[in-house]
Amino acid sequence: MYKQDLYSVQTSHLQQKYVKKLNKSKSFKYGFNKDLDCIVISKNGQIGEIYAIQGLKIALPPEPKQIESNSNVPEEQVFTRTKKPETLDKIKTLYDFKKYPENIKEKYYDYISNEYNKRSDGHWFMCNGEAQYITGSHYIYLNWTKIDIGLPDFRQANRILYLFWEACCADSRSYGMCYLKNRRSGFSFMASSETVNQATLSRDSRFGILSKSGGDAKKMFTDKVVPISTNYPFFFKPTQDGMERPKTELSYKVPSKRLTRNSIKENADEIDQLGLDTTIDWKNTGDNSYDGEKLKLLVHDESGKWERPDNILNNWRVTKTCLRLGARIVGKCMMGSTSNAIKKGGGNFKKLYYDSNVNKRNRNGQTASGLYSLFIPMEWNFEGFINKYGFPVFDNPEKPIEGIDGELIYSGVIEHWENEADGLRDNNDGLNEYYRQFPRTEKHAFRDEIAKSLFNLNKIYEQTDFNEDLTKEGYVTTGSFNWKNGVKDSEVQFSPNKNGRFRLSWIPPVSMQNNIVIKNGIKYPGNKDMGAFGCDSYDISGTTDGSGSNGALHGLTAYSMLTEVPNSQFFLEYIARPQTAEIFFEDVLMAMIFYGMPILAENNKPRLLYHIKRRGYRGYSMNRPDKARSKLSVTEKELGGIPNSSEDIKQAHAAAIESYIEDHVGLKESGDYGKMYFQRTLEDWAGFDINNRTKFDASISSGLAIMACQRHLYASKTTREVKKIDFGFSKYTNTGPNSKIIK
Repeated sequence: MYKQDLYSVQTSHLQQKYVKKLNKSKSFKYGFNKDLDCIVISKNGQIGEIYAIQGLKIALPPEPKQIESNSNVPEEQVFTRTKKPETLDKIKTLYDFKKYPENIKEKYYDYISNEYNKRSDGHWFMCNGEAQYITGSHYIYLNWTKIDIGLPDFRQANRILYLFWEACCADSRSYGMCYLKNRRSGFSFMASSETVNQATLSRDSRFGILSKSGGDAKKMFTDKVVPISTNYPFFFKPTQDGMERPKTELSYKVPSKRLTRNSIKENADEIDQLGLDTTIDWKNTGDNSYDGEKLKLLVHDESGKWERPDNILNNWRVTKTCLRLGARIVGKCMMGSTSNAIKKGGGNFKKLYYDSNVNKRNRNGQTASGLYSLFIPMEWNFEGFINKYGFPVFDNPEKPIEGIDGELIYSGVIEHWENEADGLRDNNDGLNEYYRQFPRTEKHAFRDEIAKSLFNLNKIYEQTDFNEDLTKEGYVTTGSFNWKNGVKDSEVQFSPNKNGRFRLSWIPPVSMQNNIVIKNGIKYPGNKDMGAFGCDSYDISGTTDGSGSNGALHGLTAYSMLTEVPNSQFFLEYIARPQTAEIFFEDVLMAMIFYGMPILAENNKPRLLYHIKRRGYRGYSMNRPDKARSKLSVTEKELGGIPNSSEDIKQAHAAAIESYIEDHVGLKESGDYGKMYFQRTLEDWAGFDINNRTKFDASISSGLAIMACQRHLYASKTTREVKKIDFGFSKYTNTGPNSKIIK
């Protein structure tokens, strides 16, 4: 059975006495709570369960004693919209309502007041025997937002999205959300709904819309925002200024007010004078769109599809300033998109998305982008596979299940997705486009076009997908190497450590560890025939802008008959840039001593090789395999290593990676998958550019490791000239009746 949760309930870190005390006094404030390290989205001073959604901890309101339900039978309990009194359907404006007799208006005051309460505080209801909470924005979307199919369905995926969005709004450290989505997820309508919801409650505010093109932004405004506003009930909608269905700007003049007996009796002229002065508009796509303007909400639709010359990263640097006054964040961004191919805007959006990781914050508590990233796999939000409770039907059911649209569901979404993908196996570009449109993982969403890659992307992606399904702890261990008792050049030990720089998929038996052979006083690796390392080093500890490339080290086993050693498997990945180059050099030294294997490193950055020699391990540094020792330069004889400037070496290096991928990565003819478990290296291979190798540290070092293990293929082949030697003997012909001397 397929199982997946979009959230987990946090309990271990809670200070129960602290929570109980503040709940009793109703002292929890809406926003970030430092003591509990969570975002409180409850507005009644109390909290209930704390959800963790993609690293963000969110404190929900406590479950009330009385919860709305459409049935006493748990199996029949589903989300139902609040029934609107029929008479109110006929009322279009506040002024029409005021014309009714007081005894009739009296009937609707409680209903209107309750709708305002749900709009502000959210809504609880019973669903299949469980209490469910949705935010006020979600309630407005479900109950009062007109979309292309009428009114939207309740989906658990959207419940999680709205909880996450409410937390972004509540958190004073956040500029909003960066949502990586699947196609037809309903984000455009949800963002449009939120725009109208906030705009009809805000005074002296501006709301903006951007998309992958000006035409798309305009279409979102005219086809979604305006109809939603037009169809709002009279008690939510302020008087609109100008055209009923404007093309460029929606302006609200009269404030939306909670209707009570007293407010209804206010003078209409006085209400007219209290204008919201709030507008919603859209802009053409460009780096400087909304530059210099103050926004309360910016909707960023299809952000992953901005193609040159437009750049979403440049635009965000500009529009981010529209959402703050000094250090104070006064507006939010609701960003969501599927991703284009890397060179068609997807690469910039990918960077923005990963810069929005809530688990990586600066000392001000903000992510690199200021946004919070959210990804919801396609199986949670795919049309035709959502049951009546809003949950996805993952697996093929034993009997048909009633869907949210009343239709029966006969199969699971996972098998449907796999069938679609299998049908595209012979169409690589079509397959990758399908993955980007309907991603089950973040890596699916950012897949690139096959034609843009030097290597077999299909095999690389097969492997990354396989790795995603593995139990990571069982295949890759993160840790550090260190000298026993801190004594250098003694014995190297490995210690698991989640903050370590090394990632290992195989550790040799103790008998093979620290295997050193000494010949003529020189130390050599004792396991040189079992594998080798490749390394892309660096010489300078720091750079002026702090953006230096990483040092990279890869370990690869050779083909071996030994059962203790896996065949042709990458067993070590190191991609990091420690504070000093010396730390990196020592890390490399300890790794090769621990495994007892030689290293092939680039010699154009010689400090690593000098470090190895100075410490007495020159025997570990391989000479370039494409030249005989007699042909090596003086420096090459002294240090070993291989240059990266030669075109022949570049081509041989790329060919080595290409061959390894074909033979050992992805799905094999046997039906087994390769044992290449390092995702960062696979991703580096996927984007490798032979004409611009500088930024592909993992590809450089892994390719050198392959060349080191296959060094016999590159061995210099010399032809010996055969010299004729005259021994002074006469030679005779053997033709005819008599032999004759050959002169």
